[in-house]
Amino acid sequence: MRKSPIIRAVGGAAITFGLVIAAAPFASADSGSETTAGSVGQLGAMQRDLGLSATEATALLDQEEQARTLEGELRETLGGDFGGAVFDIESGELTVSVTDEDAVDEVREAGAEAEVVTYGEQRLDAIVDDLNATEDTADESVTGWYVDTADDSVVVTVMEGEEAAAEKLIATADVEGTAVRVEETTEQPETFADIIGGNAYYPGSSRCSIGFAVQGGFVTAGHCGSTGTRTSSPSGTVAGSWFPGRDMGWVRTGSGDTPRPWVNNYRGGYVTVAGSQEAGIGSSVCRSGSTTGWHCGTIQSKNQTVRYSQGSVYGLTRTSACAEPGDSGGSWVTGNQAQGVTSGGSGNCTWGGTTYFQPVNPILSQYGLRLVTG
Repeated sequence: MRKSPIIRAVGGAAITFGLVIAAAPFASADSGSETTAGSVGQLGAMQRDLGLSATEATALLDQEEQARTLEGELRETLGGDFGGAVFDIESGELTVSVTDEDAVDEVREAGAEAEVVTYGEQRLDAIVDDLNATEDTADESVTGWYVDTADDSVVVTVMEGEEAAAEKLIATADVEGTAVRVEETTEQPETFADIIGGNAYYPGSSRCSIGFAVQGGFVTAGHCGSTGTRTSSPSGTVAGSWFPGRDMGWVRTGSGDTPRPWVNNYRGGYVTVAGSQEAGIGSSVCRSGSTTGWHCGTIQSKNQTVRYSQGSVYGLTRTSACAEPGDSGGSWVTGNQAQGVTSGGSGNCTWGGTTYFQPVNPILSQYGLRLVTG
């Protein structure tokens, strides 16, 4: 099969997975140095966490931008035949799933690989919705579920040795059993809020990380504070919060704080946010947070349901990232495009782990906010 023209520069690169955490600075005066999406800090983190050379990291950002555009175009033109898309940073291929064999030629002519699938993302998303609707019946050993686009299936994760609990949930939801598989895990996800001091914003007595600047304030994770919670550094008030169910919130700040279109790269500079075009599955992603700084990884799946001890959260994005307490709410970017804010996960940045983020566009839509861009 021919390679997509999107990616030839990075084909064959050895990749290892991690994640980059970036907190959008929000200050009353300019400070530090502003850089573009391919900043020294971002490229350095991609080299460290993804095993790339500087040339490969720069090429990857350009290729992923083209892949996002192509995926969006095919999603629109294919309509109901579009079954999902996965970007492979090792081979450099964008693979688009279709539910109708007649659509294969259109995908290939556009410059992507094509794969005919049985279910596709619409049917798989509907299965996730059915599982969400019966979530109250699930045993606590069931940790979550998500759409695995590459495998054309829904995965239900459960603590090791408790497969029967997952099978019971699947039966209760009365979903297509052939489209669902069970995966055992030893990791229990948790949110990343923390009650310690440090350089971040403080909702009440907790510490979290700023996500992205918006007109009038900034977006962050909903679990960092309920509506009406006062914040400091910067000073403000949580104007909207949704958790559990979703993990989104935003803080309204005073006139003395100026929102900037930047993400802190923790190396003396910023990445300038240009928009919020959603990156595809398989794409690299970097994040910033007040505990662990910059780390990078890849987007593994979307529409993930995570069962935290405080309640379930739906519609998250799963990554191969690390994060730790205090990183909650921090920003995630692919290139110069805002992706989301840190929700929670498992593991740490010493041994690695899995981290989930709340996509940013639903936050902007929910609260009628406008992202500050540069």
